[in-house]
Amino acid sequence: MNKILALFIFCVSCSPMWLYAANTTQGKLLYDQNCSICHGAQGISTMSSAPNFKRGEALSQSDFTLLKHINSGKNACPAFIGILQQQQVFDVIAYLRTLYR
Repeated sequence: MNKILALFIFCVSCSPMWLYAANTTQGKLLYDQNCSICHGAQGISTMSSAPNFKRGEALSQSDFTLLKHINSGKNACPAFIGILQQQQVFDVIAYLRTLYR
């Protein structure tokens, strides 16, 4: 029983999105303001170095990895730590997940 409980706690803790009620409407607004210039309004990138979210390769990563990339920046993408609050980043991630369906 303890092993099952420990496994459950581990699984829940691996996905930070479980800790927040993400708002995809707010995520879209933030995405449009901060990300669409390179990643495109519909997630279809306008720059060769920016991931295309419609194809979903970038979205195969965990929420934690996406959070890390958004906060720290990656390649030409700037860091958003200190610009977006953590809840806002999770809102953007939730919105991104709606693009690849």
